[in-house]
Amino acid sequence: MFEEKLDALAQMMAEHMAAPFPPGFRGLSIEGRDMVLLDADSYAYAAVVLEGPLDERRRAGLSRLTAAFEKVLPAIGDEYGAKYYTHVRDMAVLAAEIETLRDKQNSDRHDDQSANLRAHSATG
Repeated sequence: MFEEKLDALAQMMAEHMAAPFPPGFRGLSIEGRDMVLLDADSYAYAAVVLEGPLDERRRAGLSRLTAAFEKVLPAIGDEYGAKYYTHVRDMAVLAAEIETLRDKQNSDRHDDQSANLRAHSATG
């Protein structure tokens, strides 16, 4: 399941790179967010997630970024722009889901190691 999500994120990123940037959105700010930066930041976070876990600062940044879409998306009046940024949001949300899964896997591994150490200590 984890690998499938990574593959899906890579596919979304490829689709994103193939899509033309919405006309008129360069230099545009919606709900206080620069649309070029919103796009670039989303892609950058997704790329880092593909490479490995985020540090705490980046994890917080990704969380703020995904929350920003709640304000931005309803305010986009352009049909293509709304479709484009919905895809960008979905990419960022999937990156955040992958991070959550990665954390859970690491936590489960840590719990297993702790249990093994306790069992070994009890028998040793």
